[in-house]
Amino acid sequence: MQGNGHARVSLHEKISDMANWDEIECELAVRAVAREYDVSVTQLRKAIARQRTRNDQRVRSGGDRFTTADPNKILAEATKPELVVESANLPSAADAIRDLFAAEGEYYQWDTPAKVEPADDGGLPVIVPLSVDGVVNEVHRFRRPIKLTPDGKRIETTLPDRVARQYLAKRGAWQLPRLAGITTAPLLREDGSIRAASGFDRETRLYCASVPALDMPDRPDERQARAALQILRATFRTFPFADSERVWNGKLQLELVNLGKPPGLDESTFLAGLLTGTCRLCLRLAPGLMLVAPQRSGSGSGKGLLARAICLIAFGLRLAPFTPVKDKAELEKRISGELLEGGPALFIDNVNDAVLASPTLEGAMTERPFKVRPFGTLKMLTLDSGPFIVVTGNGLSPSDDLVRRFGMFGRLDARMENPALRRFPLADAAFLADIECRRAELLSAVLTIWRFGRQNAGRLGAGGALGSYADWARWCRDPLLELDCRDPVDRFEELAAADPRRQDELAIFTGWWEHHGSASMLADELHPQVKRLIDPDAAAPRLHSIRRWLSGKGGMRLGGFEFWVERDPKNKKKPSTYRIINHDPERR
Repeated sequence: MQGNGHARVSLHEKISDMANWDEIECELAVRAVAREYDVSVTQLRKAIARQRTRNDQRVRSGGDRFTTADPNKILAEATKPELVVESANLPSAADAIRDLFAAEGEYYQWDTPAKVEPADDGGLPVIVPLSVDGVVNEVHRFRRPIKLTPDGKRIETTLPDRVARQYLAKRGAWQLPRLAGITTAPLLREDGSIRAASGFDRETRLYCASVPALDMPDRPDERQARAALQILRATFRTFPFADSERVWNGKLQLELVNLGKPPGLDESTFLAGLLTGTCRLCLRLAPGLMLVAPQRSGSGSGKGLLARAICLIAFGLRLAPFTPVKDKAELEKRISGELLEGGPALFIDNVNDAVLASPTLEGAMTERPFKVRPFGTLKMLTLDSGPFIVVTGNGLSPSDDLVRRFGMFGRLDARMENPALRRFPLADAAFLADIECRRAELLSAVLTIWRFGRQNAGRLGAGGALGSYADWARWCRDPLLELDCRDPVDRFEELAAADPRRQDELAIFTGWWEHHGSASMLADELHPQVKRLIDPDAAAPRLHSIRRWLSGKGGMRLGGFEFWVERDPKNKKKPSTYRIINHDPERR
């Protein structure tokens, strides 16, 4: 209330009123009005000038296009710096946008310019690539575009789409930091040190959010590492790891893992997966985790629950899995879509009675950066993320090309026809809620084992080699081996031998050896049974299909056999001959 008993007019009304005053009268009053409304003189002058422009535009348009606005927004808009768009030189405006976004510190390169937005549900932030409309909206947050016409007129305008497209076309010149993904896990270093960053971390190129406080020793010894391992094993002792030794608990009326014995291969694989999920975004490459149960009696074994628990401990998130489809192209689209979101994990659930094959997964798990093709486009996008990949299913196995990439293959077997009928101390939802409440404790236990491994790397033994994943082995697998866990890589040969395509090829080589031994053969000279093995789908074996199959197998080693393609370098038109060498003395 003013001293004269009348209510003070709003700032917006005062600005609208002063915009109609004579300029000299307005200037004489501006300082007093600025003090009265507690705004700066500069802000007030700009707001009045902006209102005069609005009034002129309203008069020219023949109507009142403007509604009453928040005076704070008017002032904020009036004080924004200008971004000049010259009609005859649009690229200069695109350069100004490049400099603006590079200086603001909230934009990143995710193949294309992008920003990180908070999730609507308060969960994991999301990466939002900037479209043409997105660039326009972001520019207007910070600048007032002014169109400069060839005759020198200055007109307020919306940023033209052409300028936004020119900015997006500046590939390689955006001057934005490359984003590797989003994490809610601590940032780990080679020497065992841990950082709990918030926001974008330039060293790892990760955007960090909601990292919990940890309670763990600075230099854990073996005793402390073994205690941490027991905490983890006790938490998951109700799960039916296939080869684990179990004891009956009369109170719970349930079989539990015998914690007095070292972990079996399947429990060790799960533990390696738990460490991998926690460390994954700080590793350049890491294998995936596959959790499998029997085809007819595997439902309800706890595969999906284990995967969700890993994600809760590692990332603090209840990640939603997606289920595959039989259409291979559709599966590739779904996997690409998940990778494009840049989340910390990719979780595929219920891949049942199948051999999993995916070129997109192959690239994402052994290449960094790697390329994916977004749905509905022909353009390939380059991503630099490293998500933790976990797949579950009944009767599931990886294809030959994915066996190495899923270096952690764990089996669950409840040893009963209907595992879902078992009773547990906690229902699934309550179990996950308990994991969520204990995240800091369980994550500290995981990282105690990891830190023990990093600080004692010189004395740790090494397990079996797994191509491309040497750093993963040192960080996630070898510390567990030191604590008497089994090596997940031990299952590699078993999985490779079980691949149906590999079995078909071995059958061809075996039949070849039985009929032709080590003799050099032309394609049309092969025994009819060998031809039928190579081309089983046709009514009669087709020679062109047989030649195509043979020409692509040169140098293959399989089951003790080595396949040779023999060509005459002096006569390229001469048909190739083919020969098998048997390195297995028991077959000779």
